[in-house]
Amino acid sequence: MKITLIAVGKIKEKFFRDAVAEYAKRLSKYCKLEIVEVADEKTPDKPSPAEENAVKEKEADRIFKYLKEDAYVYTLEILGDKEDSVAFAKQIEDIGISGKSHIQFVIGGSLGLHERVGRRADKKLSFSDMTFPHQLMRVILLEQIYRAYRIISKEPYHK
Repeated sequence: MKITLIAVGKIKEKFFRDAVAEYAKRLSKYCKLEIVEVADEKTPDKPSPAEENAVKEKEADRIFKYLKEDAYVYTLEILGDKEDSVAFAKQIEDIGISGKSHIQFVIGGSLGLHERVGRRADKKLSFSDMTFPHQLMRVILLEQIYRAYRIISKEPYHK
């Protein structure tokens, strides 16, 4: 299985980069992981709804350059479905069984994702009603993907 994480913006903090690298290393046993960073758009101070939409539209254009027609696409959205780790693992396993060999996860920028990206999603996923920094969300997502593969492989992993 190929897993692609498409994220708006770069990770600046070394501790987040180290955590992403650690989970990328762990995941190499289970899948081929690719992380794609697309540039974030500068957001004006106190943007109007039209300015917010324009920022998300430009970021969406960058995201769509990497979305594959034959991939199963998850978008991370606060209004998405909430799953526990076992259900998430089952989804990943079922996607593979169904014949898909590529899963893409999309994390938007500070304003979230443009609705056009959400419409492309096969599944909208939410990890919490809380808002997390996008850099931390990458770490949380990679940890959950790793946990999913451990569950699928019936290997122990702390709870």
